[in-house]
Amino acid sequence: MRNRHCKIVSTIGPASSSPSMLQLIHEAGVDVFRLNMSHGQYDKLRGVVTAIRDIQEETGTAMAIFADLQGPKIRTGTFADGSIKLRYGQEYDLVNAKSSDDEGVIPVPHPEVFAALEEGDMIKLDDGKLQMSVVSKEGEHIRARAISSGTLSDRKGINLPGRSLPISALTEKDREDLDFALSLNVDYIALSFVQRAEDVKEARALIGDKAGIISKIEKPQAMDHLDAIIEASDAIMVARGDLGVECPVEEVPIMQRRIIRACRRVGKPVIVATHMLESMVESSAPTRAEASDISTAVNQGADAVMLSAETAVGRHPQTAVAIMDRIITATEKDPETNCYNIFHSEEDHHSTADAVSLSARRITEVLECRFAIAYTNTGSTARRLSRDRPHAPILAATPHADVAQSLSLCWGVKALVTEDISDFREMIDRADKLAAQSGGENGERVVILSGFPFGRSGKTNTLKISRIGTLEDDAD
Repeated sequence: MRNRHCKIVSTIGPASSSPSMLQLIHEAGVDVFRLNMSHGQYDKLRGVVTAIRDIQEETGTAMAIFADLQGPKIRTGTFADGSIKLRYGQEYDLVNAKSSDDEGVIPVPHPEVFAALEEGDMIKLDDGKLQMSVVSKEGEHIRARAISSGTLSDRKGINLPGRSLPISALTEKDREDLDFALSLNVDYIALSFVQRAEDVKEARALIGDKAGIISKIEKPQAMDHLDAIIEASDAIMVARGDLGVECPVEEVPIMQRRIIRACRRVGKPVIVATHMLESMVESSAPTRAEASDISTAVNQGADAVMLSAETAVGRHPQTAVAIMDRIITATEKDPETNCYNIFHSEEDHHSTADAVSLSARRITEVLECRFAIAYTNTGSTARRLSRDRPHAPILAATPHADVAQSLSLCWGVKALVTEDISDFREMIDRADKLAAQSGGENGERVVILSGFPFGRSGKTNTLKISRIGTLEDDAD
């Protein structure tokens, strides 16, 4: 058992793709593995997935894998010498072309950009490192003035703050990558640059029930449709990299808090990502500000925090994971932490299953239960309990390996693959064994949730309190 509830997501890259390093970072604390389809080669990604599933088989620990699609990233074309120099105050021509030999011309092979931009608009290049202002526009020819100096290289990203581009969230490359990822039986597909719920529904039509969908919030337009996007998705990622380029930097922490609260209200897992331990790409120790940043995300109630370059190409992937684990654990032990708070709306309609889950949450706190044990076929019981943030680890017992793997993203859940139950005595007996195997000691209380009749999905209506090692109801 981990000594924490918030999960750790690790991006896999050259620094972490070997079976031995995958084993090490899992032991250090990784619960979920991210495959970046922007850079991955199919044969190498297939080997990574095989290695992760081998580790899962050896350890008996369910782990989730998600493939992160590149999405419709807008980029510059190429230059004759591989780059040009932007000089402050100098004007440049943006043209709809794949390449240019003229130092005064920036090729932008995306007609949508020219349709969206207007005079006075801001253009950000290379993740916001360079900025330009539109001086004039004539069809597919834009004149822009550099308001910062620097080198602009081939194929650098372009961001248009405040402008929504009428493009699909899935490119042709994404569709090919999606087919490949589904063939690997990944647990989730992450969609980049989601702007509206229709983007998620388009992907859902292709994915069906083969994988869950993680919608990445990295465009300010998505905030206008946040609730609809969350409803259409299985999980959300606060992708602070592009979000910080598209929006004023001072607004990103506010958006992060708003997204986390919105996900918490409806019980959808939320990941906070980007630059969490950025200094550890090179350094063996984080900055104090980075430690505070992780602690803030945990305190706000994020289900998971993510490492990107730190584990993909960093010099200290295992150390970065271990430090993130320590920060999370310390934050959750703080008696003043808010991560256990419940975020329910007064307008919410509560079902029988909601009432059982909320009761179990309160019982774990009052009786200091060692575990909350949820029998689940689809994962809904465990997710509902995770939403209510009990003061005890959640053991999710399911007969389905794919359900166990998907639950690895949820706050506080350790998923275990076990046979289904058929009666109350078996329910208590199985819970007793699972609790003991997970570190519980004789006499410690557990609260058990299940549905009756047993084996039927969507019927969480039974709650039982028991003591480990007694095989009897709690008589106190």
